[in-house]
Amino acid sequence: MKHELRTEIDIAASPEDVWMILTDLPRYRDWNPFVVSSHGTVALGQRLTNRLQPPGGRMRTFKPTVTIVDPPRTFEWLGHLGFPGIVDGRHRFELIATPTGTHLAQTEHFSGLLVRFIRRSLDEDTAAGFIAMNVALKARAERRPVERSGTTSPPGLAS
Repeated sequence: MKHELRTEIDIAASPEDVWMILTDLPRYRDWNPFVVSSHGTVALGQRLTNRLQPPGGRMRTFKPTVTIVDPPRTFEWLGHLGFPGIVDGRHRFELIATPTGTHLAQTEHFSGLLVRFIRRSLDEDTAAGFIAMNVALKARAERRPVERSGTTSPPGLAS
């Protein structure tokens, strides 16, 4: 069984600025209501440790492998619930430059033996988590310039 979730949002910030926030995994705990912590290196083949807190759901830890890193356009990982083939999720962030900033598409393709049994939870809890993350990412990106090494943010804007 296969299933896809897709959420989208427009952000009034450049793809480079959104990318910096999206790939700064240690700071997820500061702003991300869905992936409440993430550890690892954003590099092809690296394993991440993500703690998810879906609205209405229970906290779960996943250890996906990074499958695509194409700055500042695409970041993707592949994770499994238990063993491969039970529930597999290919999570993808696509950042598309627009005249006013960035269009973010967050998708996940689910496949595996148990997908049909958890489809309702995916459609309700997981999709709500994606939406909450999109809104929080938009708020963070539009709130202040992204800090870059060698530069400083105006007073009061650093987190």
